[in-house]
Parts: sequence; C-alpha cells; structure tokens
Amino acid sequence: MTFSRLTKSDLSVRLDQALSSEQGRLLKTAADLATLQHLPLYIVGGFVRDLLLGRPGLDFDLVVVGDVIGLARTLAARQGGRVTVHSKFKTAQWFPPPGEGLPGFVDFITARAEIYKHPAALPTVKPGTLIDDLRRRDFTINALAIRLDGLHYGELSDELGGLEDLEAGILRTLHSQSFQDDPTRLFRMVRYQARYGFNIAPETLALIPGGLLQINHLSAERVRHELDLILEEENAASILKRLEKLGILESVHPALEWNQVIQKRFEKGLNAEQDLSHSPSRRTLAWALWLMDVPSSGLVGVEKRLHFDSALRDMLQAASTLVVQAGSLTGKKPSQSVAALDKIPLKAVQAVTLGLPAGATQQVLRNYLESWRVIKPKTTGYDLKKRGLPPGPEYKTLLRKLRAAWLDGEIKTPEQEAALLDKLIKSVG
Repeated sequence: MTFSRLTKSDLSVRLDQALSSEQGRLLKTAADLATLQHLPLYIVGGFVRDLLLGRPGLDFDLVVVGDVIGLARTLAARQGGRVTVHSKFKTAQWFPPPGEGLPGFVDFITARAEIYKHPAALPTVKPGTLIDDLRRRDFTINALAIRLDGLHYGELSDELGGLEDLEAGILRTLHSQSFQDDPTRLFRMVRYQARYGFNIAPETLALIPGGLLQINHLSAERVRHELDLILEEENAASILKRLEKLGILESVHPALEWNQVIQKRFEKGLNAEQDLSHSPSRRTLAWALWLMDVPSSGLVGVEKRLHFDSALRDMLQAASTLVVQAGSLTGKKPSQSVAALDKIPLKAVQAVTLGLPAGATQQVLRNYLESWRVIKPKTTGYDLKKRGLPPGPEYKTLLRKLRAAWLDGEIKTPEQEAALLDKLIKSVG
C-alpha cells in the first residue's frame, strides 16, 4: 500500500499494533482526558515518520492545541508521576512512576509558532494552530501528525507534503531559511539521510552553504548533542564522512577531521568492542577512536568548542597521550609497561588498544588489559604488619616489587614470593 492510500482505519490499526500495552493505555488515557477538555491531541514528528516506515520508536511527542500544561498535570494526577513545566517554550514533561513500562518521560507540547530573532538563536514561541506547529519543524517527513482524541483517532494531518516525500525517499526543508534559523538541522539531515537511505532535495542542498555560516553561532551543548546522537547511530562512520564532505565538521572546529585512516580505525574499533570486557560506552569509545590522534593542543580547542564533561575530556587527553607514547612500551619488561599504563584511565587504554593496528604495540596493551593489570602479589599489607613491619611507605615499595617479580616471571609460586619477601625485608632492615 502506498502512503497516499492510507485510511484513518489503516493508521489506527498501525498505531495500535506499534504501541506496547502500556503505551496504548497511556495514549488512551491522555486522549480521553483531552476529549473531556475539548483539546485536540496529536502524536507528531519522528514517531509518525517511523510508524509509516514500519520501524516505530519508543519515544513520542504529544502536541495539544490548547492548555498543554493543564492536560499534563491532569494526567499526572490520574496516573501518578510528576510534571516539569517549561513555560518559556510552552511545554511540559511528564515523568511516569517507575516500573510502568513507559519511556522515562513524555513530552507534551503546545501547538505553537516560532520566531527566530537571529540565525542559530533559540526561538521565541507563541501559541498557534497545528499547522503552525508543523511548519516550525525541520523536514517535511517530520511534519506529520496523527490525531488521538475522540472520534478523530487515527486521522492523519499532512499539510506540507510529508507523505509524498516519505514515499519518494526525499529529505526536504520546509522553507529557505531553515538551516540559517537552526543549523543543527544540517546534522540531522545527514543523520536521516544515512539512516533511511534517502536523497536530499536539490533545493535543500543549495541551502547548505548558508547554514554552514551559522554553525559557529550554535552553543557548545547543541552541537555536542547532535554529534553524540550521530555517534550512537549504527552507521556513524558514513555520517561523519558525509559531514566532512559537506564542510560541516570543519565549520564546528578544524581539528574535527575525517579521512580514510580515521574511518578504518573507527570502524575496526567499534566492531571489535565485544573483544573487551567492561569496555567504554559506544559513545565514549566512538569519541576516542575518532580523536585519539589529535594532539593535546588540538583537543583543548575541541573541548573549548564542545564542552565535554570532565570524564570524557580527561579520557580523550589520556588517549591522545597514550597514542604518542605507546610505541615506547614495546621491548620493556611487563612491570615497566604496567607502571606506565596504571597511570592512564582504563577506558583510554581500551580505546587505544582497539584503535591501534595489530602489532607489537597493540599486543602490549592487550596483555595489560587481559592479564597484567590484574596480577597482584599474594602478600597484603596485613601480612606485612604480621611480620612486624610498621605501616609506612615501605609497604607500597615492597608490594610493588613483589608484583613486578610476578609480572616479569621472576617468581611463579607463593613459595617463591615468600622467599623473595624475606630477602626484601632483610634489605629494608
């Protein structure tokens, strides 16, 4: 069936089949409350797009033509949970009680019109009609809505050609100022193109240069959020390649390069992630695989532009340092390599291990991750105390020497460790 032939009944069935029982009950309750309050209620945007494509998601936005905050609070009073109100943007978020089988939160949005006072600014909003709300969206395929309240359940609103573009596999902006108003749409355009295999409309491609000029006006948080979403995509490498080709990465920061060497490392590392136990999250690993050969000075500039959280910032710096120093670890005793690697965050070692080509250097890192780092002497501080040694710095020195002996193969049994400990204690005495 082509999208243009979908009936209200078809959409009702698709919607019912796509929702879990918990989601279905939630939407029915919200729709019943909206009906009682004479409020048109719609499910909009990406959920509708993916529903029609046969790949419905778990998260959805609900648009209300009227008092959205009152509806959200009424729902919370009925179902439990809590509501957070964002008066500036005329939205509310309902956080259901835990264990309800629902998303972490549900967005309730007032149908509204948006005005951008200058390029890349957050919009000024005012209440509007459904068509106003659909016109403020990024692409025609996201400007679709299904009505939920009363006898209107299953009615599709397609005022801007979204169905036709969805069926043709075309990404098209809604107006000529779209990328200048919100340059984050450039990132989403490339993400959707790769995810769905769609083509970009020629007139939309022609708007890219104007959007590139406005990327530097975006806040660090908005740009980083878009890149985080891209790194979570299964085909992140192809998306980043396209961003580089279009000049989008360079417009964010010159150090955000992408080339065949980086892509090979990136894809190899992500594909080998399962080889490591307790590996970093996909997003963290992806950032490290991408940026591990950026010099420390370049990372400072990237961090200043994107404002990474402190853990990711420190991990990226450590990975960059390790890439430079890793070659010096070959040919050394295991204990010497371990002494150096113990100072580096584990996630950085894991990322660099996955990113390095096979060879002696990678093998040293693999040995560290798979065995060396967990090798410890049998002796403990408690044992040293029992031997009559007063607590102090000597404890650390003795235990370090015992560990080094195990790592370097100088001792292989507890008895040999005990004998070595006797010698070490005598030398300390």
